[in-house]
Amino acid sequence: MIDTDAQTAYSIFWAAYAIAFVVFFYMMKRLFHFLPLYGLRTLLLAALVALLLTPVESPDLAGWWIPAWLYGGYELILGEADAAGRALFNLGIAGLVMLLVWILDLVRYRLVRR
Repeated sequence: MIDTDAQTAYSIFWAAYAIAFVVFFYMMKRLFHFLPLYGLRTLLLAALVALLLTPVESPDLAGWWIPAWLYGGYELILGEADAAGRALFNLGIAGLVMLLVWILDLVRYRLVRR
C-alpha cells in the first residue's frame, strides 16, 4: 500500500508535468507557426502530444502511471526490452490515435476554408 506522502508526491509530479507540458506546447506552437504548411504544423504538434502525454502503467504499483517516453527510455537503458516494449506499444497506439485526429483536423480545415 502507498502512504500519503508518496501519493502526494505523485500528484505533485503530474500537476507539474501537466503545467510544464502546456507551457512547452505553446512555445512549440509559436515556433511552428513560421512553417508554411498548416498540415505540417499540426502534424508536428500532434506528434508532440502523442510523445509526451502517453502514459504507461507501472508494473510495480497498480494505478500509478508514468510517461511512456520516460519509462521506455529508462528501461531501454537498463536493457529490459520487454518492459520498454510495453511503453513503445502505448506510444504506437497513441501515435495512431493522434494520426486519426490529425487527418480529421485536415478534413475540417479543408471544409472550413472552402
